[in-house]
Amino acid sequence: MDELEARLGHAFADRHLLDQALTHRSAAPPARRGREPAGYERLEFLGDRVLGLVVAEMLLERFPREAEGALARRHADLVRQETLAEIAIELGLGAQVRLPAIEERSARTNPALLADVCEAIIGALHLDGGIEAARGFVVRHWEERMAAKTAPPKDPKTALQEWAQGRGLALPVYRAVRTEGPPHLPMFTVEVEIAGHPPAEASGGSKRAAETVAAAVLLDRLTGAGA
Repeated sequence: MDELEARLGHAFADRHLLDQALTHRSAAPPARRGREPAGYERLEFLGDRVLGLVVAEMLLERFPREAEGALARRHADLVRQETLAEIAIELGLGAQVRLPAIEERSARTNPALLADVCEAIIGALHLDGGIEAARGFVVRHWEERMAAKTAPPKDPKTALQEWAQGRGLALPVYRAVRTEGPPHLPMFTVEVEIAGHPPAEASGGSKRAAETVAAAVLLDRLTGAGA
């Protein structure tokens, strides 16, 4: 816990909050059942709102002349599952999550779980240290990502559609390939194809997330190939 707190930049007064943020409900100790909802879901609910607020404030300050639509695209990119999962990996949160032994191997690298835990950590920071503790964490891990993109990003699905339309091709077609994992931690795999080009496949914690990643993979391949 000491090492993790150092990485988070906050010493918890109530370490139960940190422990809860790292506990999946299916692995919560039996003694907690009946007293309060087990696991990190409630903290994730709070952390999602805190993250959204802090990132919105940061965007308003950094881009004072941008319109709401551009800010909204930046915001969506910064709080999406993939960004949260990246930060969770950087912090080594996957290795800290309490999971049933039967699920450990696959779940610890599940982007949806990693994103949920990252949001739960933000919620725990807010409850333990107030908005400033949560804001400090978000600024440290999101500021460089925010500064790295000089132009508002486009949603990958929109960008792929525009690429196809600009070349007179049919719109991208998305197909569900398979669904794996337990009901509370599903992993959806989706394929996207544009006529005349090999399809791309990607996975995510929801069909929408999988489609977004698949679109980004295919777009990178098409534009990288100079197509």
